[in-house]
Amino acid sequence: MNNIANRIDRLPTTPMLKKILFLTGIGWMFDAMDQGMVSGVMAAIGTDWGLNTGQIGLLGSSGMLGMILGAALSGMAADKWGRRNIVMCTLIIYGIASGLSGFAVNYPMLLVLRFCTGFGLGGELPAASTLISEYSPKKIRGRNVIILESFWAWGWILAALVAYLLIPVYGWRVAFWAGAVPALFAAYLRKAVPESPRYLEIAGKHAEADQLVRIMEQQANIESLPVHADEYIYNKETKDHLSLGDLWSKKYIRTTIVLWIIWIGINFGYYGFVLWTPSLLMAQGFALVKSFEFTLIMCLAQLPGYFSAAYFVEKIGRKKVLALYFAGTALAAWLFGHAGTTTQVLVYGCLLYFFSLGAWGCVYSYTPEVYPTAARASGAGWAAAFGRIGAFAAPLVVPVIYNTYGEKTGYGYIFALLTAVFAMVAIVVAIFGKETMGRSLEEISQ
Repeated sequence: MNNIANRIDRLPTTPMLKKILFLTGIGWMFDAMDQGMVSGVMAAIGTDWGLNTGQIGLLGSSGMLGMILGAALSGMAADKWGRRNIVMCTLIIYGIASGLSGFAVNYPMLLVLRFCTGFGLGGELPAASTLISEYSPKKIRGRNVIILESFWAWGWILAALVAYLLIPVYGWRVAFWAGAVPALFAAYLRKAVPESPRYLEIAGKHAEADQLVRIMEQQANIESLPVHADEYIYNKETKDHLSLGDLWSKKYIRTTIVLWIIWIGINFGYYGFVLWTPSLLMAQGFALVKSFEFTLIMCLAQLPGYFSAAYFVEKIGRKKVLALYFAGTALAAWLFGHAGTTTQVLVYGCLLYFFSLGAWGCVYSYTPEVYPTAARASGAGWAAAFGRIGAFAAPLVVPVIYNTYGEKTGYGYIFALLTAVFAMVAIVVAIFGKETMGRSLEEISQ
């Protein structure tokens, strides 16, 4: 193991790590707020502009298409130019595009702006999770990344409040403006986030990496380890970046296949229900305001989902938590699709959000751990990009099923499909997944 990695893994939670986690999480929260508001504004825009279900679905998918390209390019860029720079730039792109979406004068203009918003969002998430993973000691690494992902829940709660309180009164444009301004402010705050020491080490910037780790060691009252000459030999040997083809080499092919199945499964399943929840509830007889109210209540269930996953991921491991929470999501999707009363809609909906967001947190925790530092952001970015194909397809598939089989029957078929997807991912993880709990990042990728 190299010197920087060994020193980071000895650390407890330090004030510097808490600061980095919080500032990165704030940006993550406003990303989530934008995604959450899309589900609310889709129904309102559809009514305002007289869009059919196919056009509404394309509106959701345009953002996902941007996320595919953003994730693929930003991962490679973060391995080349650093995690911090990409995290900053992508959040600025997202914030500007989201704000301009509120000024869209027609449907084509909004499609383009939603694509740009998705590009920024898709680019930020892999780089941000990689940054937190690389800053965290091995004993709390998984927990920290899930805590980062838990900011997503707060973003969705804010989005649900905006949808519930503002959209019915002021219209859908205010939702985009409400998310853009704080997102740009969060980008400004992120200027205080330093670069990953592990990245600096493989980039040959040993003094900068040493200084950052030394600050955390001083905060924790831990004496720095001596640097040996052979540590820099290790870094020189791993300095070259891995290509997409390398991710499919014999050494990493199993890891890549499992990871990509996880990503496309959770994206298709999650965006298959979350973007359409208000619209689907309206079709079942609930008013728009009531559907926003139900969505807000369901969003609150995300928080215990994240926090429970953050606890168990360091107790029983990533593999078991992933399999358990995907299986729970599959069961909840089936129950939600067969809910017959208001109480059942709320209870099963809360279970669906609880398990699915707990699974999301563990996916983000697991993803940066399975590749070496030289390819960590690229590996995470390509997995996210492939997964977003599922997110792109889901908003298009859902209305096709819905229109083909009618409101009642189609509603059940949609959630039967989502159940099958979540169950398949649970089985793949349980059989082929890799356990990474308690191991250094360098050890896992050997």
